[in-house]
Amino acid sequence: MVQDRKRGAPGSGEAAERCDGGERPHKGARTSEKPAPAAADVYYESDGLQRVRPYYHKFATHAKGRWVGRPLLDVLTHEFRDRTAEYYEAAIDRGLIELNGQRAGRATVVRDNDLLTHHVHRHEPPVSARGLAVVRETDDGVLVVDKPASIPVHPTGRYNYNTVTQMLRLQHGYERVFPANRLDRLTSGLLLVGLNADVARRLERNLREHAIQKEYVCRVVGDFPRAHVVCDEPIRVVAHKLGLNCVDREAGKPSLTEFDWLCGDGEHSIVYCRPRTGRTHQIRVHLQFLGHPIANDPLYNNPEVWGPQAGKGGALPDMPQPSGNSADTTTTHDAPAIAASVDAQTETTPLPPPPSRPRKMVGARDDDKRNDAWRHLVERMADWKDRQNLAEHACAAAAAAASATAAAAAEEGSGSAECAVCAAPAMPDPAPSDLCIWLHAWRYSGPGWSHETPLPGWAQDAAAHIDRVKYHAPE
Repeated sequence: MVQDRKRGAPGSGEAAERCDGGERPHKGARTSEKPAPAAADVYYESDGLQRVRPYYHKFATHAKGRWVGRPLLDVLTHEFRDRTAEYYEAAIDRGLIELNGQRAGRATVVRDNDLLTHHVHRHEPPVSARGLAVVRETDDGVLVVDKPASIPVHPTGRYNYNTVTQMLRLQHGYERVFPANRLDRLTSGLLLVGLNADVARRLERNLREHAIQKEYVCRVVGDFPRAHVVCDEPIRVVAHKLGLNCVDREAGKPSLTEFDWLCGDGEHSIVYCRPRTGRTHQIRVHLQFLGHPIANDPLYNNPEVWGPQAGKGGALPDMPQPSGNSADTTTTHDAPAIAASVDAQTETTPLPPPPSRPRKMVGARDDDKRNDAWRHLVERMADWKDRQNLAEHACAAAAAAASATAAAAAEEGSGSAECAVCAAPAMPDPAPSDLCIWLHAWRYSGPGWSHETPLPGWAQDAAAHIDRVKYHAPE
């Protein structure tokens, strides 16, 4: 182990922010000069989950033009609608919301370029307690990491400490890390991390130039074909904010994935995947197109969004009918042609050029704008995500109201209590099925080296079969 790349023993140092729900950091303190918090002050485990003690986090932004001349409370309630007016009133009164580093009143008028800061009492979602494993640290500054499902790579949204970069820093002692490839939060497996920016750039270049081969395993719906399958359908991003990607033969980027059946029981199949390009959600999108989506994929195996065809062959849900009928079906006027196209892909290698389909089925854009079919799909996905968020918050509120042990649970920030500091109801713990999708980055190979992880529990039956299909570097 190269010691000078690390800041010392994991978990050393004093807490930069109180993580026990106490007083917020002193105003004006510079985060960059604070020592890293000790891991024991940040993390704890219960009920098979790694949790983060609630803490204050400062968000800061400069006033937008449309805010100028408006009272502070009006700006907050109309521009930041994720919290109630009552919350903002109390936060202003307690000094948690400031303008230019000074306390402000509810009626304080926002001026041009004012700095608005909000000290938020954060409750991070729990993640798997399996733990982040360092597979190897190479002499040339590459860290090979085995990431459990449920953990994001970088701080994002509600996640800060429960992320790969922060866990490497606080639990493993690596002061600065530079992930070179990405894995979705719900995907498990290997990450390549540079211990400096130059190493990360080299790894990224090698990945772009296909000098590094990536191999995955997944568990999909149905009896996957026994033949070697190649899918080269082009992929494009349909909605950045929703993380939604689809096959689009006219506007998509070239994409290619190879698949091989490993084992199965008729209802599900364990499949080996070798992506030859690196599009976002490429494996998931190609499997959906082939009619064998990852079995527990909430995004691409979701009949509420995609309709009963679940996106097979690029089928999109029908537009709502004037009569008011629900859009629960997919476009069917060319279903035989779509099925023939997909069947050809699952039985032939390499793929022949598939037959073209009606414009709305391939997501063509009319006059450089998304057509109605794509807009309708995006709306259905947005509506579905909104319903999930509402259900989650309703469960949290009900659990908080029913809790008889609020004080004990709120002190640790877990359980079904209401937080004693910010009065936010604790969110319900995720079910095990919500912590992962059945997709695992199993093995990476480059010139003269390879790294792999053990297969996850849901793929153990494939262990006896994977050697016959895995990549072998040329001599």
